[in-house]
Amino acid sequence: MTGTGQSPRARYREQTRAEIKDIALRQLAEGGTGAVALTRIAKEVGLSGPALYRYFDSRDALLTDLIRDAYADLSAAVAEAADTLAERGGARARLQALAGACREWAVAQPHRYLLIEGTPVPGYTAPPDTLDSARAVLGPFLAAFAGAQPSAAVRPVVAQMSVWAEQDTAVGDWARGGVPAGAEGVALAGAVLVWTQLHGAIGLEVSGQFKGMGHDGGTLLTAQLDALADTFDLT
Repeated sequence: MTGTGQSPRARYREQTRAEIKDIALRQLAEGGTGAVALTRIAKEVGLSGPALYRYFDSRDALLTDLIRDAYADLSAAVAEAADTLAERGGARARLQALAGACREWAVAQPHRYLLIEGTPVPGYTAPPDTLDSARAVLGPFLAAFAGAQPSAAVRPVVAQMSVWAEQDTAVGDWARGGVPAGAEGVALAGAVLVWTQLHGAIGLEVSGQFKGMGHDGGTLLTAQLDALADTFDLT
């Protein structure tokens, strides 16, 4: 055994898995999920097809690892922004900083962003734990709406989110982990509305839809979230 607690064989396995994922990410960046091909990866790594399956037993298993890694990195970026704001800044500033962290991560690596927030991969079903990963990204946004005062325009959303939190124990527990008791419906409404605006704007930007339109994606996202903050009377 080595000082890391891993045998040489275990280290080799982890290194090979990492190399496989690096190649898959490059393929993903070059041509999207359709370009991720196990046969091409095996050839580049220097393995036979059957040998590659000892590391990932299917293309879906490889995609699942890439999805988990992407969510972990994105949630870490959002958590870091949340920690920075822990001692300063109001709810509006928190909202903008968290959104900015999401956008910065996505713009830097659009292929990974589109893997988790883009068009679903045909025939692929993500494992249940990726839902928890997605909630880890959105969770820090809940606190921004803890003391919000929603306007009449969004109260129907708040009402539906309140029922959701009551009927779905996992959702209710998740929401209550970030806001005071009784604020779950408002916080969920705010977070879900953030999610739709955030990923709508970022998804269009990283897909190249804003090219030639004469505006910056960050400016547009800031304006959208400021309008949403007004709707919830965030200061």
